[in-house]
Amino acid sequence: MRKIYVFDTTLRDGEQSPGVNLNMQEKVEIALQLEKLGVDRIEAGFPAASPGDLEGVASVARAVRNATIIGLSRSREQDIDAAREALRHAQDPCLHLFLATSPIHRKHKLRMEKQQVLETAEAAIRYAKKYFDKIEFSPEDAGRTELDFLCEVTEMAIRAGATVVNIPDTVGFLNPSEFGNIFKTLKENVPGIEKIQLSAHCHDDLGMATANALAAVLNGADQIEGTINGIGERAGNTSIEEVAMALETRQEFFQAKTSLVLSEIYRTSRLVSKLTGMDVPGNKAIVGANAFAHESGIHQDGMLKEKTTYEIMSPETIGLKESKLVLGKHSGRHAFREKLVDMGYDLGDEQVNAAFAKFKDLADKKKNVLDDDIRALLEEKLVSTPEVYVLDSLQVSYSNQAVPSASVRIHAEEGKVLQESADGNGSVDAIYNAIDKTTGEEVELEDYTIKSVSYGKDALGEVHVILGQKGVSVQGRGISTDILEASAKAYIDALNRLIEKRKTPTAKRSNVTLI
Repeated sequence: MRKIYVFDTTLRDGEQSPGVNLNMQEKVEIALQLEKLGVDRIEAGFPAASPGDLEGVASVARAVRNATIIGLSRSREQDIDAAREALRHAQDPCLHLFLATSPIHRKHKLRMEKQQVLETAEAAIRYAKKYFDKIEFSPEDAGRTELDFLCEVTEMAIRAGATVVNIPDTVGFLNPSEFGNIFKTLKENVPGIEKIQLSAHCHDDLGMATANALAAVLNGADQIEGTINGIGERAGNTSIEEVAMALETRQEFFQAKTSLVLSEIYRTSRLVSKLTGMDVPGNKAIVGANAFAHESGIHQDGMLKEKTTYEIMSPETIGLKESKLVLGKHSGRHAFREKLVDMGYDLGDEQVNAAFAKFKDLADKKKNVLDDDIRALLEEKLVSTPEVYVLDSLQVSYSNQAVPSASVRIHAEEGKVLQESADGNGSVDAIYNAIDKTTGEEVELEDYTIKSVSYGKDALGEVHVILGQKGVSVQGRGISTDILEASAKAYIDALNRLIEKRKTPTAKRSNVTLI
């Protein structure tokens, strides 16, 4: 069966999602999980965009050993040089060059004629070939490029030394028939096409990214590009998990499959959602909370008699497991450890003990501790940011006849204990005013979201905030059965990230259009 390579751009195109800003530790954490998922190629970022992006790509390149690490580059020598620096320590480096080719981009963005585009791209590929064995070239906005010119560009890229030619539907404009026809045309008309791999990069502006990627596979594409959970610019990218499971579930139709470790899909989805702050909709295919849920009585009856009546794939395939262990406040450490193993976590004794202490504290507040509660506890401190401030205590006074007030006590560096009180327009506003007063930080609350981790009146609440300060934005997360405590934890987490970010300032990101 034909293998389809998986090119993951969660760390590059995915991070371009509005409001997403991953630090280096988070990028490495996601990259290592992508490696465990079995992704063939990981696009770690755009090194020329800023010193921070360059170091982020370099960190991923140093950490990952079993996947090709890719850096994005415009067709400019200085961009290529930045990528060379970022990928110096990669076990298997690859450069991803791009240049727009569509009439609208040639006229309004590049102000180039066709011949200039060909010459610029060819010069960049030949320069890059001096330093990289693997080069992927993308004619940006290929979906709206004339087919004959796209054939000419592809032939040029092959001649100049590209090993992969990627066809991006940059604005999500095409339907599956049109996108598939591009691959069919290239396969039939471009000399030397058998020497390279063809790749498909789709955006979801019209909701057809996954369908278009699969159409490309049917018409000869060797690689699909996408992101976990489909995050990315505007409406996002092709969801890697959707393509992988479509090929797995419909093998007899596609006669192709990826080499992903499918049982790692759900955990990877959770990790990306946590670290980006982007929730996965309940009805999202494959990884949504309702993807394997059945409420209709007719459906339930069918499921009890034969699961395949209403399930075309099993939750176990993507790493979801139904456990028979019921955990509560009387559960012991042994049962808790077995539960973690059953959920796929491999933790050392010290980590288990720390998680068990959190679990016991939650179990005293919550009657039923669910799998999602345990995952949230484990993932709360998945990436450690140096804690300049730690919440010690919180007191809130609220009445609908009076102005809400809050008092916070915070542990700071060198054993200092700080305490202040403040009023606000509401309880959360009062808490945040008190924290600002305590720490002396002047920040702007750009976003505040709250959601329930599980269900029930005693469910864990998760708060996600984005704070801004002098053009820099950071995110913070906090969980608790008390949403006010979760709000305070999220705000302090963001402050700690902000302080850490000030220690390693980076240049402003270049304002460029990416594929």
